[in-house]
Amino acid sequence: MQKSTPLFTPVLIAGCVIMLISFAIRASFGVFQIPIAEEFGWLRVEFSMAIAIQNLAWGIGQPIFGALAERIGDRKAIVMGAIVYAAGLVLSSTAVTPGALQFYEVLVGFGIAGTGFGVILAVVGRASSDENRSMSLAIATAAGSAGQVVGPPVAEALLSVMSWQMVFIVFAVTIVAALVMLPLLRAPEPASKAELEESMGAILGKAFRDPSYTLIFLGFFSCGYQLAFVTAHFPAFVTEMCGPIAAGSVLHGIGITSTSALGAAAIAVIGLANIAGTLTAGWLGKRYSKKYLLAGIYTGRTIIAAWFIMVPMTPATVLLFSVGMGSLWLATVPLTSGLIAHLYGLRYMGTLYGIVFFSHQLGSFLGVWLGGRMYDIYGDYTAVWWVGVGVGAFSALVHLPVKENRLKPALA
Repeated sequence: MQKSTPLFTPVLIAGCVIMLISFAIRASFGVFQIPIAEEFGWLRVEFSMAIAIQNLAWGIGQPIFGALAERIGDRKAIVMGAIVYAAGLVLSSTAVTPGALQFYEVLVGFGIAGTGFGVILAVVGRASSDENRSMSLAIATAAGSAGQVVGPPVAEALLSVMSWQMVFIVFAVTIVAALVMLPLLRAPEPASKAELEESMGAILGKAFRDPSYTLIFLGFFSCGYQLAFVTAHFPAFVTEMCGPIAAGSVLHGIGITSTSALGAAAIAVIGLANIAGTLTAGWLGKRYSKKYLLAGIYTGRTIIAAWFIMVPMTPATVLLFSVGMGSLWLATVPLTSGLIAHLYGLRYMGTLYGIVFFSHQLGSFLGVWLGGRMYDIYGDYTAVWWVGVGVGAFSALVHLPVKENRLKPALA
């Protein structure tokens, strides 16, 4: 029987710090869209394609880094991820054509994969007791949300005193500095003897034959679509479409005097609300059916997104949307990763979650690219927003048939 461990362990703390820094950088990319496009005269779709490629590379890299972590060790995989991340950022700072930026974002995407959910959540999950696992995964995910709180405002502040190229260099140094936490990131292997004896090929074959795994894979698509679209395009959407911020208003009083500043602040508000939402999801995931919680989250997102696009955009509706969507933002991650660990065990959790996360990033690619493409065609984001409403409803439905009975390891 697995010995109980404290909720807050050195592994959890180190994982949270790395996730926070990694996601602070990633979440800030939407802030660079207008400055880069204006400097070079690029179409919106060209920058969008770069971020879409970044998200797709993240999705491709996630199962690769998950498998590497299980083969060569978590810490070596994270070092590789941080180095690739930093190299991608430095090279991105030298880009002067859309093709160059798009190529370099492949490295950034792989770097995010090596320092993000797949590797970090797998090691945190293995270091947690059964009773604490759902909450530990939620806390690590919430750390990513904390990065989203600080990333866009920091990027906006840095852009006011230096070029966007120098901001990328600063970010590259920061992700490498996060490696100082690695000595704490040492996890045991709380897998059963049967799980340890089962090969990666056997567990992958079992998962691929399980309809529930397919449904989880399909359901995670809309999460990526919605999150990546909002992260990449919402600051520009708010900058261009939101009503003015009234002089003497609360927002004006705290220094948010332009719709550009409101767009950056909105991403931070989403991240702030999601800290509470993700922790709540982790607490609920220990007590209630994860598939029904996931269906409820996707239903909530669908309703909030449909409401927002149907009402006039004002600073008040932007903030209401940010709080509502933020409370459901990454709440799917601890529930999805926890459901995979429950169904298929901990031994190859990183690889199995990484494969499901690829669906998430296919959605991310489509959301970011389609956002830019539809903007260039129609001059606004309405059409692509309604696609997001539709895929959110789809994800709510496909989680309902998932069976939550754990599959037993099949020994030869």
